[in-house]
Amino acid sequence: MTGFGARLAAAVDARGALCVGIDPHPGLLDAWGLPRDAEGLERFALTCVEALAGEIAVLKPQSAFFEAHGSRGVAVLERVIAEAGAAGALVLVDAKRGDIGSTMAAYAQAYLADGSPLAGDAVTLSPYLGFGSLEPALATAEATGRGVFVLALTSNPEGAQVQRARADGRSVAQAVVDAAAARNAGAVPMGSIGLVVGATLAETGVDLSALNGPILAPGVGAQGAGPADLARLFGAGRHVLPTSSRDVLRHGPDAGAVRAAALRLRDEVAATA
Repeated sequence: MTGFGARLAAAVDARGALCVGIDPHPGLLDAWGLPRDAEGLERFALTCVEALAGEIAVLKPQSAFFEAHGSRGVAVLERVIAEAGAAGALVLVDAKRGDIGSTMAAYAQAYLADGSPLAGDAVTLSPYLGFGSLEPALATAEATGRGVFVLALTSNPEGAQVQRARADGRSVAQAVVDAAAARNAGAVPMGSIGLVVGATLAETGVDLSALNGPILAPGVGAQGAGPADLARLFGAGRHVLPTSSRDVLRHGPDAGAVRAAALRLRDEVAATA
């Protein structure tokens, strides 16, 4: 069984370093001339799959926008996961789950277990009930060859209150980085526990040198970060996966225009790497 870290490295080698979010935000549905209902959601999401899944390394459906439409929306998310994967893209389900005990184990079964229609190739997790609370998800991901991306440093201003707080001589974010690095140690070409670090940050303030895993860097495009910010924040040689959503999706509803925008951004990222 090939682990997620190796599969992600292969996908980036073949398709370039870019993750595109599938975010059916109500404002984007409006811009595409689609109704704010499950039918509009489905047309939007499947157009994104058509446009991107054959070319882009990773697609990241934002679960909340699907859940907002109830069971019909979740059914669309399941279809997006299946069809994007069938077209060759890796699917990162952006669900940001985090809990304890049996509840965390249930989330792990939903998003990381074989046979679950909500299980893509990886899922985002929140560690702020303690990194150890993620153990059911980490164990399930390891057993099934899937990956996780753990929130470390987010770009929202409120995040610093928790993430940059200090305990035991290091920031909380550094403790998350260190815990992920310990789980990834020795993996080749890299481990399957990634971190989420916002591309719009002025600086990270953490040591990422031992991570040996991927970094998901949201915020490229509409949120203000550009490809040059990736090199400034992370340097060369790291497994950084920039992610963009609105800056690509605003080119819809034409699938060809969405695809062209994503490929332009991918090429800009490659040119500054």
